[in-house]
Amino acid sequence: MRIVVAGAGAFGTAMAIALANGGADVTLLGRDAGMMARADRTRTLPRPEGCILPPGLNLSSNPAAMRDAGIVLLCVPAQALAGFLAEHRADLSDAALVACCKGIDLATLTGPTGVIASVIGGQDPSILTGPSFAADIARGLPTALTLACADAGLGTRLQDALSTPTLRLYRSEDPLGAELGGALKNVVAIACGVCIGAGLGDSARAALMTRGFAEMQRLSHALGARPETLAGLSGLGDLALTCTSDLSRNYRYGLAMAQGRRPEDRTTVEGRHTARAVTGLARKLGIDLPVMAAVDALVDGRITVGTAMDQLLARPLRAE
Repeated sequence: MRIVVAGAGAFGTAMAIALANGGADVTLLGRDAGMMARADRTRTLPRPEGCILPPGLNLSSNPAAMRDAGIVLLCVPAQALAGFLAEHRADLSDAALVACCKGIDLATLTGPTGVIASVIGGQDPSILTGPSFAADIARGLPTALTLACADAGLGTRLQDALSTPTLRLYRSEDPLGAELGGALKNVVAIACGVCIGAGLGDSARAALMTRGFAEMQRLSHALGARPETLAGLSGLGDLALTCTSDLSRNYRYGLAMAQGRRPEDRTTVEGRHTARAVTGLARKLGIDLPVMAAVDALVDGRITVGTAMDQLLARPLRAE
């Protein structure tokens, strides 16, 4: 079965490398024709830095490469996913589509599988998510992810096709829960970066992670996700990684913001957009999400770090 990885950013490139090294027939599709042509000659891409593309990995900038694929991994940013699907709908009609992005679409307030279902339709979309850094995957370091698909049979086939000796996929039939875990943990990671950047300490970070996880569970339950999904790799596992590592873009964004530095790589910090989407969802559902609301207000510049801390600490005492 031929696999196309759509999106030659860090994660897409890492997945293409891992799958090609595992013996799969893989094509990495990038939108920049010049970059992909250079990569074909040099067998390198800008990200992940220092990674060599395997000889068996095919490179292309032609979207028609997706037409006869059995599986397409959609490694494009969450906010760009709807536009990509609409533009290439004809090229994607026959493939099993697997979202590999983390976020909530601001226009529809739905996750990646919801976006796929609304734009493409006709199949059960899947999502691949969990605690992972692109560089680890590309280097062949042991990594475990969640592959979530409502269709158990399709999920099993995808699990078999996308697993490698170093990339272990656990199957779930709750794509909603998996995508919510992957999206919401980014908001909490920004909060934890702010916490450490402001010098509030590791104890405060642990409290933010715990209360942030409670908010992740609260919103996910209200939207119909399964509790056990949030307790797995795509929820708690991803939360632990992104809230504690300097390699996390969302964590670094919060860290820089608290230290008065210009946050880097703003376009790929999905937690910024997710915080805004979550605020809208919480308001619609009548749910109290104080940590995520504080992150939204901080990112938007409506409050300072000091004010956010004061507001959270001044909340009424309650049972856990």
